[in-house]
This record gives sequence, C-alpha cells and structure tokens, in this order.
Amino acid sequence: MLSFEQLNLIEPILEAVKAEGYTNPTPIQEQSIPVLLEGKDLLGCAQTGTGKTAAFAIPILQLLYNKKSTHNGIKSLILTPTRELAIQIDESFEAYGKKTGLSHSVIFGGVSQVPQVSMLRRGVDIIIATPGRLLDLMQQGYIKLNQLEIFVLDEADRMLDMGFIHDVKKVIAKLPAKRQTLFFSATMPPEIGQLANSILNNPVKVEITPVSSTAEKIEQSVYYVDKGNKKLLLAHLLQDAGIKTALVFTRTKHGADKVVKDLLKLGEKAAAIHGNKSQNARQKALTDFKSGALRILVATDIAARGIDVDQLSHVFNYELPNIAETYVHRIGRTGRAGASGIAISFCDGEEKAYLKDIQKLIAQSIPEVKEHPWVLTFAEEKASKQNSGSVKGGGGGFRDRRNGNNSGERRSFRGGDPRRYSTAPAGRSRRES
Repeated sequence: MLSFEQLNLIEPILEAVKAEGYTNPTPIQEQSIPVLLEGKDLLGCAQTGTGKTAAFAIPILQLLYNKKSTHNGIKSLILTPTRELAIQIDESFEAYGKKTGLSHSVIFGGVSQVPQVSMLRRGVDIIIATPGRLLDLMQQGYIKLNQLEIFVLDEADRMLDMGFIHDVKKVIAKLPAKRQTLFFSATMPPEIGQLANSILNNPVKVEITPVSSTAEKIEQSVYYVDKGNKKLLLAHLLQDAGIKTALVFTRTKHGADKVVKDLLKLGEKAAAIHGNKSQNARQKALTDFKSGALRILVATDIAARGIDVDQLSHVFNYELPNIAETYVHRIGRTGRAGASGIAISFCDGEEKAYLKDIQKLIAQSIPEVKEHPWVLTFAEEKASKQNSGSVKGGGGGFRDRRNGNNSGERRSFRGGDPRRYSTAPAGRSRRES
C-alpha cells in the first residue's frame, strides 16, 4: 500500500494531510493524484465515500502552488450540485491548502450574493459553486472564467437528476478551450457519457467500486410494514440506545418534514434537511448532527449528497428510493473508511417493485426482519385491498406479533404510542435484530 509520501506531494500539502491524520491514500486518490499532477484530463467513476474530494483537491492545490500564476483571475472552478457538497469541498480545500497561500470560496444560492460579490472583487484562486448562482453572477459580470486553468465537474449524474445539465453546458461554453478537465460521476448514463466525451481531452479513466456494490461491513435489513405504520416502527426502533446517530431518508421534502414532525411529537430530537429549508437552517442541522447535538437527521437524496459524518452508525430508508442506484448511495453514508454500519429499510406494498430492483442491482437478497409489532405480509395486503372495509385503519394488513398471536387477527395502532408495544419478553432487551 502506498503512502502519501510516495505520491510526490509538496511539503506544505504533505504536512496538511498528516495533520488531518491521513497516512495512506484511498484507491481513487492513489490512482488519480499522479495522473492529475501530470496535467492530464481524468474521467472518474466513483461512488460516495471513496475519497474523491481529496483525489482532486490535493493535486489542484499542488498544481496551482507550483505554477504561481501572476493573474488575479479564477484559476480553478469546481462545479457541484448542492450547497452542502459545495461547503464540504470548500472545507477540504481549507484543510489541505492551509499552508499554500491559495484562496478559495463557495458560491451558491439561497443566501445574499453581497458577501460572495465582495469576495470575488478581492480576487480568489479557487471557487466551488452550484450552477444556478454561478450563472447568475456570470450574467451580472462578477465572474469571468477566461483565465481558468482547471475545471472539475463533480457528481455529474446528480446534476442530470436535478435538471442542471443545461446550466452545466452553459458554464462549459464560457470556459477556455485550453484547460485541464476533471469529470466525476457515480453512474454513467448515456447523456452523462456524451457530455464527458464532449469536454474531455484524451482522459485517463479511473473507476473505483462499481455502483452495484455495497460496503461489505454494512449490515442490511428490511422490515415489511404498512405505510401508515412506518412512523410507529421508526420510533420503536429508535428506542435502542445503541443508535448514536441516525440518518433517515425520504423521497420527498414533504415526507422529510412529516417524519420530523412525528418524531418531535414522541420526544425525539430530529431535524430535516432539504432544498426548501433556508441555508442557515440546513447548515445548523448539519452542524448539530455532525457534533452529536442532534441524534436524528431526516434528509432527501439531493440534500444528503453533502453529508459526510464520521462514525454514522445507522441509515434508515424510511421510504425506498425509486432508483435502485440511489439505495447504494444512501447506505454508503454509513460504513465509511472501513468502519461498520447498519442500514435498515422499510418496505410497504407499493414499494415492493423498488425493493426487487435494488436486490437485483446489488445481486443479493436483503434479509427480512420478521419479528416486529407491525409486520406487513403481501398476501394480507392484497386481501386488505380486496376487502378494504373489513380492516379498521385502512392500508395494508399486518400480523399482530406482540403476544405471539399468529391467528391472523388484525388491529390498528395508528396514532398510538409505539413505546407501548415491545416484541421482547419482560426483562430482556428491546433491541431488534
């Protein structure tokens, strides 16, 4: 295994890397840094948690430090889809570049542009930006990219998902033809592949951990549960004191807010993070979660791209994603850097197809936890739909396992307190398997 010393890094960066506690590069860092230091274009296919931010931040800092350009223009642009990810990348440049003298800053919407414009007027070497605000400031004449030397397009597939691809193309059209380009994407759908081919010049391809693979140390499980009982099951499982931090995923912003509301009613400390939240609210929630002041963070997929939390113990898929690859990204928030993690998924009747797609993608069957208070079986769900008037509470049916009753009797616990129901006999732990 290579050390960072063997990657021919300059002393200011090597000292900063050591100060961060890093001794050995990750595979994408080991393969990308030498290529980029040679000034070559790079096409990187790597999923969340592989260390790709350092894979491009470190060589960019070294190249710009060694070149010592005399112009005051922007020398490097990193284009990324979300504010959270932009802030995370900026923090990486701060950590690795604190002894280089190079300046860097972030550009994103949702906040006043005044401080950003002031920073641009003073001059900055590296900017990390989201497409919307970047284009806005370019159109106002505050940002010129004609002297750009290095361009990074990060999370290209997420740019496509978020509808930013046309904005990205507008930005690229303003870049100088002579430049070094770095292109990163976790997946490579046809439109992203075409974009990569159009902007890269004879790139070196680095591919780390295919998207279909999940970290070996992540313990996965699925709970079949009626949609209306998910909030009860979540609160029930969160009673486990062993869950130090939990990142809960929903498909929609409204869904995230609803989960937080339900948890707060039950006395849990939780906050939501998504695009409709103000920048200050999002940043406070993220900061509190990283520091441990907040135990539960509920997020949508787009907002979660910038969440990088050490020792995140649990990921909950409150709602299964409708795109199978997204499942891999979600559970990849835990089990990072060789640590272990637990990923728990809830599946209602409407999500059965999503679960099938996920299991096909990862080429494994996710173990089902069959013993919990609100088990949904698909046979019962079908029966309940055919005979919807016979089951109070509506929705799918479930077998009442609380008292060992397997007679098929159904009861509704909607609106109840999940703390009243435990599958464990007296004197034993409530922790679910």
